[in-house]
Amino acid sequence: MIVTELSPRSLDSIDIDDDRDAARAWIAARYGSADPESVRLNMITSLTGSAVGVDGTSETLTGGADRLILSAIRAAADAVIVGAQTVRAEGYLLPRSAALAVVTRSGSLEGLRMPDGAQQPLIVLCPVPRAKQVKASVAHLSAEVVGLPADEPTPELVVDALRDRGLRHLVCEGGPSLARQFADSGVIDEYCVTVAPALTPVEHPFLGIHNAVATELAGHLVDDEGFTYLRLRAR
Repeated sequence: MIVTELSPRSLDSIDIDDDRDAARAWIAARYGSADPESVRLNMITSLTGSAVGVDGTSETLTGGADRLILSAIRAAADAVIVGAQTVRAEGYLLPRSAALAVVTRSGSLEGLRMPDGAQQPLIVLCPVPRAKQVKASVAHLSAEVVGLPADEPTPELVVDALRDRGLRHLVCEGGPSLARQFADSGVIDEYCVTVAPALTPVEHPFLGIHNAVATELAGHLVDDEGFTYLRLRAR
């Protein structure tokens, strides 16, 4: 698969199947961050705006280059933020290179996969009144439970709690409800969006924002399977 850079207009290309190490380095150079701290949103969407494919997960939308980009974004992050519903639906695997921060009310994290020898921390963020119940629910996972002083965890509280723990570079991976909250709150510095060449039914849009977000193009890649990879910087 050939991936080509359209913006900045280098027209540089790489065959990601030819040399995986070279491809990882090429993509990492485009998705690294020199900012002292940042919040990214990383999502995939079909052409019709769905965050999931025909099986109800993102797995049937993604492709080889998208997986390399996901790895590069996670490698540049200190923590990956995700909603508990997405953990359950997607069968999330604890990242190898970043902490996993799960936003929840119930503490129900069925489907979360913890690889043998996992060393990255699991942080579970929930409203303070729910903290006791959540601690009981995740006791078998050796998670740090963080109570947030609100009936509903807000993106601002989530970001502040993680930065209080020294986690400066954050990436939100959704799902759609949490992604919308992060976008509407204005905390996102950069949107990383993969557009898959698929026409799928849309129950909920991948980013159902209430207000327009002003952005400028920071990067644009395409591949020969029809995928588009955008980086949009919030103005």
